[in-house]
Amino acid sequence: MTDSVRSARPRDRKAQLAAVAAELFRARGFPGVGIKDIADAAGVTGPAIYRHFADKQAILAYVVLSGFEDLEAATAEALSDSVSPADQLESLLGRLATQAVERREIAALWRWEGRHLPKEDQREIARRSTLALTTWSKALMTRRPDLPAEDAELLCWAALSVFGSVSVHHTSVARRRFAALLVELALGVLNATLPSPSQLSPSSTLSLGTPSRREQVLAAATGLFAQRGFHDVSMEDIGAATGIAGPSVYRHFPSKAALMVAIGHRAADRLALAAERALQTSDELSALRRLAASYVHTILHTPELLVSFSADRVTMPDRDKADLLRVQRDYVAQWVTLLSSVRPELPPREAKITVHAALTIANDLARTRRLAARPNFEAELTALLHTILGVAD
Repeated sequence: MTDSVRSARPRDRKAQLAAVAAELFRARGFPGVGIKDIADAAGVTGPAIYRHFADKQAILAYVVLSGFEDLEAATAEALSDSVSPADQLESLLGRLATQAVERREIAALWRWEGRHLPKEDQREIARRSTLALTTWSKALMTRRPDLPAEDAELLCWAALSVFGSVSVHHTSVARRRFAALLVELALGVLNATLPSPSQLSPSSTLSLGTPSRREQVLAAATGLFAQRGFHDVSMEDIGAATGIAGPSVYRHFPSKAALMVAIGHRAADRLALAAERALQTSDELSALRRLAASYVHTILHTPELLVSFSADRVTMPDRDKADLLRVQRDYVAQWVTLLSSVRPELPPREAKITVHAALTIANDLARTRRLAARPNFEAELTALLHTILGVAD
């Protein structure tokens, strides 16, 4: 046996163990998986895991950073001198789409579990993602020389979200078609025309007066969960943020899980109300456009909505978890039904993939502070959703 074969085996084994762990992290959430779980699933002992990784965080970092290495390699290959400038953007999108379809778990872990990485790894991921987006933005501006740099960055973030959307659902089609559909959607976003400040003016937000103590607790919990994640916030933290003693929080909510359930239901109720108002028209095209606008407005003015996206990953009663998941699926189904009516040529599964891409763009960009601070952001985000749904003006 040669030295090269012997040296290859540990690397292969390390990657195999990381792949097993990645699936467990995606299925249960990072906090819900232990080293023993990974060892059992891989058919090895705990010490065998520790021969390759110092701890569970190291496994997560390995998986996520390896995904970034693949993304960087795809970027370098697609934008190299060997590819003509006219074909570079399509080449890049094709490579990213293939990676997204073949390694859906990477996007899921980056999206949902990145907060559990060590701070230095989080900073490294932020640095590398910024560099990649800067490179993509330059390539886009080569194609669209009149596009301002800040607009190119927004569109590239949106295109990245198209590929990341594969992590939030299990719908699939044949791999080649799946990748081609993602490329079509991302290319549509990159070619989008952003509205001027005079277009799509945001609607006003109603004030409900001074909130009750229970509402204050709920608001404080929402903010803390958004900043730190569910598992890193205590009831004492929530009490301090509300201006009351930690034990007093239990007068309103018996547990953190109960708080998350309340947040999830609050978000669902507000979405349902906004959708009901948007759908008060017999014109299906107008209804879909209004539904997209209502989602953007709600997500930008309802902090509970962003927090509730991780509700299925926290410890809560199975009945509540299943109920929230049902509500989310029913809401997505409204979009899919409307889109299928407006665009009957689109197969049902492709309609669902398209809807998830649109919703993911809204969710991701709304959580990106630099983008959300843009003065015309609500109108721009609405226009991007209309573009990806194929209902733009």
